[in-house]
Amino acid sequence: MQGPRPVVLSGPSGAGKSTLLKKLLKDYENVFGFSVSHTTRQPRPGEVNGKDYHFVTREEMQKEIDAGEFIEHAEFSGNMYGTSKGAVQAVQAQNQICVLDIDIQGVKNIKKTELNPIYISVQPPSIEILEKRLRDRKTETEESLRKRLAAARVDLELSKEPGLFDLVIINDDLEKAYSELKEVLLEEIKKTEESRKS
Repeated sequence: MQGPRPVVLSGPSGAGKSTLLKKLLKDYENVFGFSVSHTTRQPRPGEVNGKDYHFVTREEMQKEIDAGEFIEHAEFSGNMYGTSKGAVQAVQAQNQICVLDIDIQGVKNIKKTELNPIYISVQPPSIEILEKRLRDRKTETEESLRKRLAAARVDLELSKEPGLFDLVIINDDLEKAYSELKEVLLEEIKKTEESRKS
């Protein structure tokens, strides 16, 4: 795959990945591109097909997975999610750093590919704080909240594996977390900006 090194962002729901990503995309508008994942779940209010996700049927997605078109895929709460090769290539083709928001299983799957991204884990200071953040969102039922917290515990345990991530950010202070994120990406950002000028 040509173009700048992609970035894999992982971490449990509620750790603050989306917030950090939004800041990054705002500050470096044309440097980063988001790889749009595929999912079989229904769109939430306000979500746009092709922008937030590629919303597809289970049959469509399974067919593409079988054809080897996916870098990684997983099932969560009865829905399939995944990153297609095409989604990453579309971003790289625009000479942008492709950002992938991926769960821990996906990280392990990507380790087996030739993608060679920078692996970053964003983590909450504690499970209690994570639970509070998720409750404050008011988007979860009690059952889905329990599932997310159980998944988060597994996620945090598995992410301790030595060498799995290039950087682990404990997000208890957004500005601090953001500057850590920027620092590790600075080299790729510079390279990308320079190659645009030439």
